[in-house]
Amino acid sequence: MNDNTYETDNELTARHKALEAENAKLTESIRMLTKELEDFSYSVSHDLRAPLRAVDGFARLLQSEYGDKVDDEGRRLLGVVRDNASHMSTLMNGLLSYSRLGRQDMRLSKLDMTDLTQRVFAEQQAAVPDRQIEMAIEELAPAWTDRSLTQQILGNIIANAIKFTGPRDVAQIEISCQTDGAMNTYSVKDNGVGFDMTYVEKVFGMFQRLHTDDEFEGVGIGLALTQRLVRRHGGTIWAESSVGEGTTLSFTLPSEGQGSVNEPNHNRELAGSTSHES
Repeated sequence: MNDNTYETDNELTARHKALEAENAKLTESIRMLTKELEDFSYSVSHDLRAPLRAVDGFARLLQSEYGDKVDDEGRRLLGVVRDNASHMSTLMNGLLSYSRLGRQDMRLSKLDMTDLTQRVFAEQQAAVPDRQIEMAIEELAPAWTDRSLTQQILGNIIANAIKFTGPRDVAQIEISCQTDGAMNTYSVKDNGVGFDMTYVEKVFGMFQRLHTDDEFEGVGIGLALTQRLVRRHGGTIWAESSVGEGTTLSFTLPSEGQGSVNEPNHNRELAGSTSHES
């Protein structure tokens, strides 16, 4: 090896170490900024709940004690105040739930996804006893995840499928799995109303909705929370849909142990922050 080659190797090694140090510094900066945003969101949404309860409480008092002293328009306006206070409360509770996800430690273990999915579906179906729902669940590969968080993932996605198959006489939901090395891909397919893929980026946005309140109730929180839960496990989530033909929501989760069971996994959440969303 000549001197020039030796110098080149040293330069490459030095650059590599410098890049690693810069990457570590950037990752820590992102982690700190994320925590600050979470703390801010938590504080704002938590502290605003008290004055909001006061607004709703006084509006309710006006309705009950002075409702006969105002005309129909006055009573209507009081109703508008209370409806909007209720809506804002729902939004703030959603923001609180979103910010809390970054604070919750993860307890990882090998999870029977078939059994958990069946249990979650049974709970969701019991909530809509008048609906006719046909559910087909394949044998699902086990995942290495936090049970509580994974239950929320499945609950949100299955509830989403049940909601948007509402106009169908018979809702059809299929849940399947593909294995690929360290990650499993789980897919939930429905025959619901679907949506235009032009707007797919809104699907996982906080408080983003593709349908009106008259069509489907909701505030646009569920899938945003679900995306964050999946990312905390180092996974990705995406949607494929066609108007009138239904939607398939797919997400990946680890198939084998990575780190200790009680590991908070903040770094893995950061690593998943560039997930595919289409």
